[in-house]
Amino acid sequence: MTLLHRPQIQKLASLTGHRDCVYALAGHANEDALFSAGADGFVVSWSLNAPEQDGQLVARVENSVYALHYVPERQLLLIGHNYQGVQAIDLHEKQLWRATALPPVAIFDFAYSAPRNRLYVALADGTLAVLRANDFSLEKLLRVAHKSLRSLALHEERGELAIGSSDATVRILDADTLAVRHTLTEATNSVFTVAYSPDGERLFAAGRDAHLRAYEVAQGYTEGLTVVAHLFAINHLTFSPDGQMFATCSMDKSIKLWETSTGRLLRVADRARSAGHGTSVNRLFWSGRQNRLVSCSDDRSLAVWQVS
Repeated sequence: MTLLHRPQIQKLASLTGHRDCVYALAGHANEDALFSAGADGFVVSWSLNAPEQDGQLVARVENSVYALHYVPERQLLLIGHNYQGVQAIDLHEKQLWRATALPPVAIFDFAYSAPRNRLYVALADGTLAVLRANDFSLEKLLRVAHKSLRSLALHEERGELAIGSSDATVRILDADTLAVRHTLTEATNSVFTVAYSPDGERLFAAGRDAHLRAYEVAQGYTEGLTVVAHLFAINHLTFSPDGQMFATCSMDKSIKLWETSTGRLLRVADRARSAGHGTSVNRLFWSGRQNRLVSCSDDRSLAVWQVS
């Protein structure tokens, strides 16, 4: 196994303009535009090619936004508007295209499947909402857990949907029938983030207990890796466009880069070493354009990082 050289990570820009904590990021790895949203209800578009430019307001909603999803082929931005449901913004026409009311609770994550014509929505009351992707009409509400559903990840080839929840459980559902195939109970507290590796061979999960876990998908989701990865809760993880690395971010104010194949820690970016965020880092987005990583934080800012 060839080990990666340790990458460098350098802060390029701090993006400011949000008036409260920033919780959500969305974009496409090969496009310039990046979208952010948070507690102020502002949904903002930024340019990754020109991070020094001010953001452009896309929408303003009444409540906090924890979940965004960008559908590039349809030029739609999906907003999880807490207590109001899902709103789809037509970015070309710059207007609201569809709005779907859901139970009046927080919305924590989306998983979008064009082949299945489905948008899966994780709700704070433990319900999984399934919307038809063509028009975002409601297909089904399914109570999955008695606590919040926090994170979703879709394995299209296997037809499996991974759900991390606040009951310290990861459930693997059949993406079509929604039947539970596997239940993973190794976590000791809320699971805030789940993600399949780009090759589909592993499911990574992390959360409030600060442990990073990886499960071997083809072996019935047996646990293949566990490491205490941060000092406090891990809020999110995302993979590099080439799949060789992934990044985690935490309530401990740091971002860490890891080697996907081995789970080896490669680099840490924080306030002391890299002029990083001063408070909890909530979400990450890794762009394939010039290999730039973007983070957002309770400190009301986004940071753009060059990984080289």
